[in-house]
Amino acid sequence: MSNSLDGKNVLITGGTGSFGSAFVSNVLRKHKPRRLVVYSRDELKQHEMAQVCSPDKFPCLRYFIGDVRDAERLVRAMHGIQIVIHAAALKHVPAAEYNPIEAIKTNVIGAENVINAGIDCGVERVLALSTDKAANPVNLYGATKLCADKLFVAANNLSGGQATKFSIVRYGNVFDSRGSVVPFFRARIAGGAKDLPITDKRMTRFCITLREGVAFVLSCLENMQGGEIYVPKIPSLSIVDLANAIAPGFPHRVIGIRPGEKLHETMITRDDARNTLEFADRYLICPTAIRKLVDPQYVIAGESGKPVDEDFEYISDKNQLWLKGDDLNRLLSSSKQEDMS
Repeated sequence: MSNSLDGKNVLITGGTGSFGSAFVSNVLRKHKPRRLVVYSRDELKQHEMAQVCSPDKFPCLRYFIGDVRDAERLVRAMHGIQIVIHAAALKHVPAAEYNPIEAIKTNVIGAENVINAGIDCGVERVLALSTDKAANPVNLYGATKLCADKLFVAANNLSGGQATKFSIVRYGNVFDSRGSVVPFFRARIAGGAKDLPITDKRMTRFCITLREGVAFVLSCLENMQGGEIYVPKIPSLSIVDLANAIAPGFPHRVIGIRPGEKLHETMITRDDARNTLEFADRYLICPTAIRKLVDPQYVIAGESGKPVDEDFEYISDKNQLWLKGDDLNRLLSSSKQEDMS
């Protein structure tokens, strides 16, 4: 992949989150952007991040305090920006269920603000991060992200004669990210708990590492034409397998599925299959209502996508790739070492 970020002005919303921090670290190590703007609303996280990634050490780096709810501030931050990665969101399922309007303001209205600012400022490419919970959503978080996905696809019509392109990356749970089940289980064990709470022994999830997520986003950024939803081919894991790998022989306590949770997650529904292409390492859901994209030919790394079967579904419990055994133990070991470094 060419260094498409070299010499570019780049902004990432939610830049101090788990993905944002990993993205910024990767870009600073492997690319040479002219300017890299970290846009987030948490001044403490920005301060902590600046201790590691200092503008003194990396002159291209800028820290902008701002909220995606603030349209005026977004316009100011995007002045002169060419590439935007939109990672800001309220993501905690129970919190969104209890505070629905707040999730809507950030995830839906915030998406609209990013779109409008991107068009008004002449941004070249906007790539938004989505979630498996946006496919057939059963919770408010998933519903807001589905709305955001629809907004970003339709934004390619709004941009009209402008060059701004909007696309989406959709993937599953990020392994060992802040707020995920791995650090939760480890904290329970460190705190002297006598068992690990399991919502349902049948539960499965898609899983991707932060490093893989960043690499996939950069690859999609390189190939995006506008309106596509990119879905990586990633493994599934069983919650019971994960608990056993973290603490072999440790008792489990079934507590039941929380409001808004699914037993299994979906990234591509059967209804989307008719518009989905398969590549060696990903799927691509083609846009169906973008007038300025007339029969685009999607080619990634020299490979043309092949249509999937009409009854195709990409669901975590029916996945061909699974994370278990030695592979799961190695991933847990490496993530623990990264936490200690």
